[in-house]
Amino acid sequence: MKIILASDHAGLELRQALRAVLQEKSLAYDDVGPTSPESVDYPDFAKKVARAVAAGEYTFGVLVCGTGIGMSIAANKYRGIRAALCGTEFEARMAREHNDANILCLGQRVIGAGVAKGILETFLTTAFAGGKHAKRVQLIAEAESER
Repeated sequence: MKIILASDHAGLELRQALRAVLQEKSLAYDDVGPTSPESVDYPDFAKKVARAVAAGEYTFGVLVCGTGIGMSIAANKYRGIRAALCGTEFEARMAREHNDANILCLGQRVIGAGVAKGILETFLTTAFAGGKHAKRVQLIAEAESER
């Protein structure tokens, strides 16, 4: 498993806390920024992560902004990406089990670091259930070609 992380300026602190979780669990990851709290455009960072996950370079992506909404909208514009904005461990579990989500989006201004860590751990350890859900994920993939 290899993970790629990014945020905008509003998600910098939470991204750093999540990086610590990955280090504690000895999980391979790359952090693609930003490195300072100066204002940046979140679509640029969503693009880096989404393209890398879609290309198969990483198993999962993690994106953090103020609310997680902008990152999830931007990431979901890329073919093959199923980015899920999660605020609870239950949502993270369902995003993986039912939707085979490959990017986790979080909002630093919405949830605290402790909750976010639990969400991340749940997202990374939950397997896709397949079965009837695989058909639904395929239908989503087919809809991407309608753009």
